[in-house]
Amino acid sequence: MKWKRFPRPRAYLPRLARPAPHPAPSPALAARCTRLWRPAFPDPHPASRTRDGQAQLAVHPHRGGEEPARQGHWTLGLKGTSGDSPHPLTCLGPALGLEHPRNPHQRRPGRLSSPSTGSSDPYCIVKVDNEPIIRTATVWKTLCPFWGEEYQVHLPPAFHAVAFYVMDEDALSRDDVIGKVCLTRDTLAAHPKGFSGWAHLTEVDPDEEVQGEIHLRLEVVPGPRARRLLRCSVLEARDLAPKDRNGASDPFVRVRYSGRTQETSIVKKSRYPRWNEMFEFELEEGAAEALCVEAWDWDLVSRNDFLGKVVFNVQKLCAAQKEEGWFRLQPDQSKNRRGEGNLGSLQLEVRLRDETVLPSGCYQPLVQLLCREVKLGTQGPGQLIALIEETTSTECRQDVATNLLKLFLGQGLAKDFLDLLFQLELGRTSEANTLFRSNSLASKSMESFLKVAGMRYLHGVLGPIIDKVFEEKKYVELDPSKVEVKDVGCSGLHRPQTEAEVLEQSAQTLRAHLAALLSALSRSVRACPAVVRATFRQLFRRVRERFPSAQHENVPFIAVTSFLCLRFVSPAIMAPKLFHLRERHADARTSRTLLLLAKAVQNVGNMDTPASRAKEAWMEPLQPTVRQGVAQLKDFITKLVDIEEKEELGLQRALSLQAPPVKEGPLFIHRTKGKGPLMSSFKKLHFSLTTEALSFAKTPNSKKSALIKPANIRAAEKVEEKSFGSSNVMQLIYEDDAGKPQTVYLQCRCVNELNQWLSALRKVSIGNPGLLGSYHPGVFRGDKWSCCHQKDKSDLGCDKTRSRVTLQEWNDPLDHDLEAQLIYRHLLGVEPALREKHRELSAGTEAGSVLTGPGGAPEDPLAQLLQVLRDLQEAHRSSPASSPPSEPSCLLELQT
Repeated sequence: MKWKRFPRPRAYLPRLARPAPHPAPSPALAARCTRLWRPAFPDPHPASRTRDGQAQLAVHPHRGGEEPARQGHWTLGLKGTSGDSPHPLTCLGPALGLEHPRNPHQRRPGRLSSPSTGSSDPYCIVKVDNEPIIRTATVWKTLCPFWGEEYQVHLPPAFHAVAFYVMDEDALSRDDVIGKVCLTRDTLAAHPKGFSGWAHLTEVDPDEEVQGEIHLRLEVVPGPRARRLLRCSVLEARDLAPKDRNGASDPFVRVRYSGRTQETSIVKKSRYPRWNEMFEFELEEGAAEALCVEAWDWDLVSRNDFLGKVVFNVQKLCAAQKEEGWFRLQPDQSKNRRGEGNLGSLQLEVRLRDETVLPSGCYQPLVQLLCREVKLGTQGPGQLIALIEETTSTECRQDVATNLLKLFLGQGLAKDFLDLLFQLELGRTSEANTLFRSNSLASKSMESFLKVAGMRYLHGVLGPIIDKVFEEKKYVELDPSKVEVKDVGCSGLHRPQTEAEVLEQSAQTLRAHLAALLSALSRSVRACPAVVRATFRQLFRRVRERFPSAQHENVPFIAVTSFLCLRFVSPAIMAPKLFHLRERHADARTSRTLLLLAKAVQNVGNMDTPASRAKEAWMEPLQPTVRQGVAQLKDFITKLVDIEEKEELGLQRALSLQAPPVKEGPLFIHRTKGKGPLMSSFKKLHFSLTTEALSFAKTPNSKKSALIKPANIRAAEKVEEKSFGSSNVMQLIYEDDAGKPQTVYLQCRCVNELNQWLSALRKVSIGNPGLLGSYHPGVFRGDKWSCCHQKDKSDLGCDKTRSRVTLQEWNDPLDHDLEAQLIYRHLLGVEPALREKHRELSAGTEAGSVLTGPGGAPEDPLAQLLQVLRDLQEAHRSSPASSPPSEPSCLLELQT
């Protein structure tokens, strides 16, 4: 397999030192953004309504008569590569690039943490409506950051904007904000094929960094002397921006109309204030002035901080007579902005898609038709899978392969689907050395299959080796033209190491890592999932039948390693963060070690062919280990594919009895007792979440104790920072065995871990009856809630819950209906090509007639598929979700 070469995406930040030459713009980085939601129509049967989203449990099928779910897909992602080798490994995932500013000296001084060195430590924060959902890794000491990370987030239909903040990490002080890029929902909706290009970073103005909503009641009432009065009732606000160091604000409201200004009282230390105050203004006939309601944070010493405003057209209020509701606070954009481009630019490609997921019954004809074709295999009359591959463009082949794979995986036909693709690929391949080397549907489907079914297995085999490479941080280099002795240090007390010593030590280090990896792989036969073993068995058997001669004796082994080593293990070694093996990217030294190790694994996977040895002669010191590794790998594959049907069924049955962990890791727990959380009672424990229980233990290997059943969870939400004086704290509201509400507070290490745990907890409880619609983001301490200062402990809550806000992870449960909807959407796009193909096939029959079966249904699978597409199209037209929801629901699903 040949590694594709891509230019490395770059990001350029301004600096005070002499600027570097302006580089050529890098190629566009692929990115996707997906959003899923449900409309706000009433649901008479909440327990039986359609479970929408990409991350729902597959054990809850939809029932007949369910209401359709409005969904939209929002995916943030970019594709790029890293590595300075002449043959870098292909590394898929998102990247954010910053273009060099046109005039770096016009930036405001002191923006970067180290202006004297001309570098920065940049990272990105992605916020949706001011809610942080993603933090990228920090790229140290560079003005050209490359992140290479990919995310998918569910977003509600009423979201307003997604913002990308470029930050400079500081170890001793608060991180600096370099700039931001904000994309509104209207901007994304105006680009149905995706927003792509360079976006200038803009300065972050405190008066524009507003968030939250305010609850107002506006009325036009009769006043004295036949005059009319404009009555403005300021009731409450929620999720205001924290402007003070304690993580809160001291908000008050200023109402202005016709030259008069009135103010509410000040609510100290709260982001969820309640005022319940009323103001009246005398209306003048024909007055064109607007009513302005502004929220401010009161400060004793410095000037007050702006929290946002809402402006109303008084003439429209007079016509409506009364208006009440929650109004989103808007920024103050009256200031003159600095020239754009002075802070750098961010290269983005974002795509926004809307999908309406119908009840399960609507997709059954499509699913049954595709499953029947897979069961018939290549002997089927229509070969629909081959036609789908033929009409699918290269650009969308990966998405189609993933959707088909997940659909058949949920139907228990993943092995049969891949076996059919293997046969189709072998049928059109004449040369053994080109087998599975193209981006065919078989190759793309197998890549997705290994990521979905084999990621946990990969972590068990590769995780310890990757951790050791990161911990050692040794200088490793085999290419004599790239050896830098000064980076290594001294071998003795005074003598620096020679180039030969550096090369020898590097070879020893790589041989040790490669031997450890191959040894771990050889011992992992029983740990490999049964469905993966069975699929490799089918692949091995099909290739051996196609190339039975003695000169092709290694071809079946190379077919297996082309997927296992070259498309799975090697990319994971090169980019461990993208495969969730590490939380941060590797530095330059570790990246080089990983690249050389991946090249060695590539040579082993190619069975040490002369062609692979001739590419880079300086890899020769590893040849003894590579030759030994080839023998180990062939023995491993022989054992891996030696699995009988009975053993496969037995392993699957044993695995089905064990609930796999949805999420696990260390957390700090705070328990509530008596009047409030005990600050001294937090403790670090290892938590494990499955579909059956949230349990904890002192260590990962200790005996677990069940804490909460997912069926009892009522809400999983964030806690505001001031409650414990710590960030990244979440609360889990549940009912105990006696039916009484209880709350557990859990602290995470970072914002990404916090969002991942919240997402996992919401996924396992998304079908629970009695999910809360509101909650308190603070704690009940003493005699009141810390968030809104209400003294009733049973108060419903001052903020809305976000129970359907979830992040998509590799171990998410499958959602059959969503995958069927995405397949339908693709087939609808290629329907003209399918119809043309049907006409060509029908021309070969007598008079172009179409055979029909009982009931008048066409027997031709392609004709049946076209009929199914027409039926689904009609179902979408008649669906209530085809019209936009009148009001966004507070329990809408979000995805990243």
